[in-house]
Amino acid sequence: MGVVLPVLFALFAAFSNALATVLQRRAALTVPQSDGFRLGLVLDLLRRPVWIGGILAVIAAGAGQALALATGALALVQPLFVLELPLALLIASLMTRQRLPRALWLAVAGVVAGLGVALVAASPMGNRTHVPAERWVVALTACAVVVAALAVAGLRLPPGRARAGCLGAATAVCYALTAALMKSAVHVLDDDGFVAFLTTWETYAFGASGICALLLLEHAMQGGPLVASQPALTLGDASISIALGVVLYEERLRSGWWLLPQLLGIALICAGVLALARAGEGAP
Repeated sequence: MGVVLPVLFALFAAFSNALATVLQRRAALTVPQSDGFRLGLVLDLLRRPVWIGGILAVIAAGAGQALALATGALALVQPLFVLELPLALLIASLMTRQRLPRALWLAVAGVVAGLGVALVAASPMGNRTHVPAERWVVALTACAVVVAALAVAGLRLPPGRARAGCLGAATAVCYALTAALMKSAVHVLDDDGFVAFLTTWETYAFGASGICALLLLEHAMQGGPLVASQPALTLGDASISIALGVVLYEERLRSGWWLLPQLLGIALICAGVLALARAGEGAP
């Protein structure tokens, strides 16, 4: 049960996030496109019931993610969110009553198979609950610098693939950092209770990081095609989360000859995600 529970919770969260992506993308395409970072974008979206539905799905995903992180390793839970893209396309196809072509089903199979091979080969281990302050300082500083650089670079570019890719990558860093902070805050809740949860800095830090991720995501969706933003977001979140799990929580991955099936799995995931993202360009 040590792996089953976090996997089930993570799959629920991935499905909820996929539903949120479909609903939020529909809403984002109905508001005027902005050339720069615009907080008023959220006010426009609040008038769209479909966007409210997407936010409710985000909340459900957050609850599932918190439970997954409380019971499993960051390097196990976050890579499962790679499934968001195929799930989002499946949900979109059901909503529009359009069948996915065989090539896309093969891409979905490639992502699922690649994820399974990579995770079994890597076998993430470790569930440290306390992270020294000096590690947080390094991680937070590095992530903040990368997010700021990607966001500024993306917003200076005209709408298109480069802009969407930069903003998608910035969103990925925020997502990974949010998960790492959430894992720490949830363990405080589990060990010391609700009052301690409300008074620990990680709770407010993951809330702030999550809000930044949401704002960047909306601009990434508006900034260019899905084929540019989604791979950067999906693959970036998984890879950065694994790095944070190793650096912050001392999680361990298999090495040696196990690296070969891990690389094979990663290659299958990348190929499948790119194929699905191209298909997502035409998705409503």
